[in-house]
Amino acid sequence: QVQLVESGGGSVQPGGSLTLSCTASGSIFSSRAMGWYRQAPEKERELVASVTNTGDRNYADSVKDRFTISRDITKNTVYLQMNSLKPEETAVYYCNIDARAYSYSPTRIYWGKGTLVTVSS
Repeated sequence: QVQLVESGGGSVQPGGSLTLSCTASGSIFSSRAMGWYRQAPEKERELVASVTNTGDRNYADSVKDRFTISRDITKNTVYLQMNSLKPEETAVYYCNIDARAYSYSPTRIYWGKGTLVTVSS
């Protein structure tokens, strides 16, 4: 079983910055990518950013040039540096990992429980 734990959420004023962290633990035979999603109240979950093992990064258009995703493969940890935050980015932020628990396991997506980010003055 694979577990993910996010941290770093909290309250910040518009224009402020936060850095989220997420560490995956448990049985991880291999992984291909980790990513961050967010879900605002009454909205669907959406991709924020993702990064592969080879360092390829993908960002939602709305966060390009403001957010930076990075990954420490040795620690199975992914970070999300968020700058110039906007009130509409208030949401629960979830991380995930695309991984195989064992050599014989199929690849599947595992999710954390999320961390709340509130952007408000």
